[in-house]
Amino acid sequence: MNRETALAIVKEKLTEHRYLHTVGVMETAIKLAEKYGADSKKAELAAIFHDYAKFRPKEEMRGVIIKEGMPAELLDYNSELWHAPVGAFLAEKEAGIHDKEVLDAIRYHTSGRPGMALLEKIIYLADYIEPGRHFPGVDEVRDLAQTNLNKALIKSVQNTIMFLMKKGQPVFPASFETYNDLVMNKED
Repeated sequence: MNRETALAIVKEKLTEHRYLHTVGVMETAIKLAEKYGADSKKAELAAIFHDYAKFRPKEEMRGVIIKEGMPAELLDYNSELWHAPVGAFLAEKEAGIHDKEVLDAIRYHTSGRPGMALLEKIIYLADYIEPGRHFPGVDEVRDLAQTNLNKALIKSVQNTIMFLMKKGQPVFPASFETYNDLVMNKED
């Protein structure tokens, strides 16, 4: 699927603001892929579809999670997490994307997971640092992303966990597991 077709498909499902975010994630993901040796076409496609389910009704997403046997614990946490695994499912079923690497990068772009593949790391990070993002700590992660993908990823996961904790919100276990995995296996 070429870029124009993919963007046209997702544009119908997103707000204008979210579409601009998606374009920013796409451009950032391509740069990171080229810098760190990932497949830039896969990064482009995963980035374009990463928020494909973002604005689906919660009941639709809940139904997909239950019907498709996704981890039931998802339903115990913030519904903002749901669009990632549901998006991967819908990108396959509705848009005909069957590349497992691309689908996994969509599936884990909000929570991460232990043992993340390179493309998964790139989409998670591109979503965090795309140029439209403005929040405390993002510039530090952008700087780290220029020299060390894993250090940038650790900092972004750490920031996300701290943000949720400061707001008194629960943290999805996979986010803690991702952080621990990255820190315990980091190479300096």
